[in-house]
Amino acid sequence: MKRMKHLCPMALALFMAIGVTSFAQQSMKDKVKMEKNTKMVGGALMYPSRDIVANAVNSKDHTTLVAAVKAAGLVETLQGPGPFTVFAPTNTAFDKLPAGTVQTLLKPENKSQLQGVLTYHVLAGSYSSGDLAKAIRKGKGTAVFTTVNGSELSAMMAGDAIVLQDAAGHVSEVTIADVNQSNGVIHVVDTVVLPGK
Repeated sequence: MKRMKHLCPMALALFMAIGVTSFAQQSMKDKVKMEKNTKMVGGALMYPSRDIVANAVNSKDHTTLVAAVKAAGLVETLQGPGPFTVFAPTNTAFDKLPAGTVQTLLKPENKSQLQGVLTYHVLAGSYSSGDLAKAIRKGKGTAVFTTVNGSELSAMMAGDAIVLQDAAGHVSEVTIADVNQSNGVIHVVDTVVLPGK
């Protein structure tokens, strides 16, 4: 009986150690799984369980885009069920525009123009880079999409990269593809594309 008393605490400690180890291993598996399903954008993890806006606000590379989405009154739309495909210009992309363009677009009196520019970067539906590439192949090198803005945006390949071309011929490259969201997908782009007049 004495021996049993000593054995029980030792057995309990052993079982607890095994349980903690199993829990730690499962947590590690979950972490690896999470990392496979997330991408780093602008120094922040983009979680597939969050919507487009909830992720975008954490990217330090997209502060201008987030400010523009707020000024255009599009936050609720991009938090909606979608799905949406968003070609998300970085701060550097906005910096390429002529001096004063962003400041002018952010003025309340230019809200509809700003909405037009932003919705030109959005497709209704969720298009992965694979879907875009397939459409480009099907179009014999060019796929033409109608954006939420109502204007057409072309996509093509430049080597392994997908590039967008607006009506004026400006080209924007997808630099980070397939950033999955709960309501669609984001593709980070390096240049702002503009709808035709």
